[in-house]
Amino acid sequence: MDVINLKEKTIVITGASSGAGRAAALEFASYKPALVLAARNENALEELAAECRELGATVIVVVTDVIDPKAMINLANKANDKTGHIDVWINNAGVLAAGDFDKTPMEVHTQVIETNLLGYMNGVHAVMPIFKQQRHGIIINNISIGGYLPVPYGAGYTASKFGLRGFSEALKGELSDWPHIYVCDLFPAFLDTPGIQHAGNYTGKVLIPAPPIYDPKRVAKAMVELAQCPRSNKYVGSASVLLKYMHAVFPGITTKLTGAFIRKYFKSAEPTPSTSGNLFNTVNYGMSAHGGWGIPGKPVSISKYVAAGLLAGFVAGLYLFSSRK
Repeated sequence: MDVINLKEKTIVITGASSGAGRAAALEFASYKPALVLAARNENALEELAAECRELGATVIVVVTDVIDPKAMINLANKANDKTGHIDVWINNAGVLAAGDFDKTPMEVHTQVIETNLLGYMNGVHAVMPIFKQQRHGIIINNISIGGYLPVPYGAGYTASKFGLRGFSEALKGELSDWPHIYVCDLFPAFLDTPGIQHAGNYTGKVLIPAPPIYDPKRVAKAMVELAQCPRSNKYVGSASVLLKYMHAVFPGITTKLTGAFIRKYFKSAEPTPSTSGNLFNTVNYGMSAHGGWGIPGKPVSISKYVAAGLLAGFVAGLYLFSSRK
């Protein structure tokens, strides 16, 4: 397949106000497309739009809450009406809540699932009639390795990500008779974004991302690659592949060890009050691409060494766990 020229292509990005979505918008902007940026935070979107215009992109801002199906239809229609077509639709908006399942309010679990799963489904449902009329289009779902690896103390998040992977697989089968409509799934490992600062937190402890932590620019570059040359699945970071296969080979033990590692962290973590974060309302902090947990642009080789150390730690844990049975 020839590499697609992104100049003047219409690219819709949800969750564009911060993190991977913001990094993606800036990465795409240099290709001079028509960017349609969607999120709940209008001020952050307008600031990002100005940066993208300086890089050569045409930009449309549409304030959108992905859990509202009508708002997503409005987003798709505005993008199509303004530019005459939609070429790439990036489902990226996501939220996180951590805590014991029974101590986390059910409305929090519901909000996580509505955003992470139904938000993506709303996006596809809104754009698919346009893609079918055009007979072409690319959907990029930013799922995360959480689509394969369960996250203890993040049951709602895990339910949303496992469900999202299943939804996307079913969609691919359904669209097999539409050869020029692509569904592409991204599975990055842990990212240096503000997402964990925005998270709902019912653990009573300060949350930090688990190493190795990857630069969100790597996800942004992966999105550009998929827009230029779509493929079904793409993994970002060697740790994502390692974690996927560790859980596939040792599912029960890997899950128990993950829970044990998290509980060990909680024992030494600083206390903090419970918060719903950005689950129900947008926030005005942490609106950059990076969260400050890692070093932007850190050499890939360092992450590989950390990933190797992570694998070694898991293997050692598996051996010790098995020997005690």
